[in-house]
Amino acid sequence: MPIDATQPYDDDNIFAKILRDEIPSKRVYEDDYAVAFHDINAQAPTHILVIPRGRYVSWDDFTANASDAEISGFIRAVGHVAREAGLVEPGYRLLANTGMDAHQEVPHLHVHIFGGRKLGPMLAR
Repeated sequence: MPIDATQPYDDDNIFAKILRDEIPSKRVYEDDYAVAFHDINAQAPTHILVIPRGRYVSWDDFTANASDAEISGFIRAVGHVAREAGLVEPGYRLLANTGMDAHQEVPHLHVHIFGGRKLGPMLAR
């Protein structure tokens, strides 16, 4: 169910629980700013989620409230994960949904990295 990205952060969301190791994940990367893991409902041969360690609901919340170090660290983590997955040469897609119209489902900022096949048009017609 899509969420309202203007609501306060929910400490009981699934990604908060993954950060606290209350729910297992197949992690591929982690540092002081981000954690990356395989999506359990993969939509492409490679489908990795990258989340910031901080309590940010959406891209809007993150860019308005995160420190410069958190922002640069998170963005660098996304690039690092894509490179390590071998996706740069064939190509990949990044997706970050924000709010109801974009169908954001978890109230914690997350970037999807899709790759491993031709992905087709960006939006359904």
